[in-house]
Amino acid sequence: MGGGCAGLATAQRLQRELQSELRAGRAEVTVVEAAPYLTYRPLLAEVAAGTIDPRHVVVPLRQALPDCRVLTGRVARIDHDRRLAWLTPKDGVESELAYDELVLAAGSTLRGGPVPGLAEHGLRFETVGEAVALGQHVRDQLDLASTTRDPELRDAALTFVFAGAGFGGVGALAELEDMARRSLRGYPNIGPADLRWVLVEPGERILPEAEPSLAAQALSHLRERNVDVRLHTALDSARDQVMAFSDGTRLAARTLVWTAGERPAPVLGATDLPTGEDGRIRCLDTLQVLGPDGQALPGAWAAGDCAAVPLGADFCRRDAQHALSQGALLAENLLAAAAGRPPSRYRPDPRHAAASLGLRLAAGHTRKGLSGRRAWLLQRARTLRGLPSTEGRVRVLADWVLGGGRDN
Repeated sequence: MGGGCAGLATAQRLQRELQSELRAGRAEVTVVEAAPYLTYRPLLAEVAAGTIDPRHVVVPLRQALPDCRVLTGRVARIDHDRRLAWLTPKDGVESELAYDELVLAAGSTLRGGPVPGLAEHGLRFETVGEAVALGQHVRDQLDLASTTRDPELRDAALTFVFAGAGFGGVGALAELEDMARRSLRGYPNIGPADLRWVLVEPGERILPEAEPSLAAQALSHLRERNVDVRLHTALDSARDQVMAFSDGTRLAARTLVWTAGERPAPVLGATDLPTGEDGRIRCLDTLQVLGPDGQALPGAWAAGDCAAVPLGADFCRRDAQHALSQGALLAENLLAAAAGRPPSRYRPDPRHAAASLGLRLAAGHTRKGLSGRRAWLLQRARTLRGLPSTEGRVRVLADWVLGGGRDN
């Protein structure tokens, strides 16, 4: 259930290990996903900035899983005691789907939040279409500011507010700020100082999913670029395109990008499987669903954003790298369980982490710390390696190479 990073990684590994059984009809792997493709979200910021062709971050599921059964639709509910799920296609009648083993990889979605004016003026950043629209919206604001004679309208057009300072929000702001700054060559009446970028975060630091040292590096880089980063600050209202913050300040802005807060897919509430207070499926570190008795629930597994996988004293953060690694291990554990072997525990690959901050710039976390161009190259290598499509990796690499000679 779910064809995102975790679901696709699981299905691809099963497809490779069970290829002869699948082709002979002795086994079946079914993937249920609302869209017939995976969107590789770590590259959406570069899609918005025009660095990468939107088609290159989309992986068609049927092309990636030729030996699996791909069903386009949503799971309405699950009765795990009876090993039954009910599938609702986009157009059609709900049908019953029986299974032996269930893999929950439904992912997460952005939490809207009770902010007045958000529904009317907020821009989301979850799909390729939304990323493309966001990039075009920023370009449209530069055009508007260049032609209008109304100073208040000009200021509002050149003010860009991002609510939420996770990897998605920070990456999107950094890439778009970089793109807008480069675009000013075509707008002689707009200078870099006229652009106002505001990042608000209710928490005590940006990138709460990352190591504190990486978050501190990223914060320093953003402030060096005159990004107005406001910590311990929430967006209270966006009515009439006037942003009211919890620190008492207000400013007019025609751009509000909402990347604050994630919640597990709502369908998890329509199952008989146990969830935690945050709505995620509670798991053992073997990725088996944790039953009410504290033991593994037979036939139920979970990975990715919808799964609370223990890691030390906390749980794994929501990101594509964890989802891909968990998906690959989950497939191995499924096969091990079928063969009567004990499943392996999830231990994240201790590869270095990095956050992109625009063209040729990133903040990285290593034993000795890393920033600038070297961290940017590290971040790109990790991101490219995670894209679950060989063709996609080649095309993205070509986009990077062809666009790598641009001057800031």
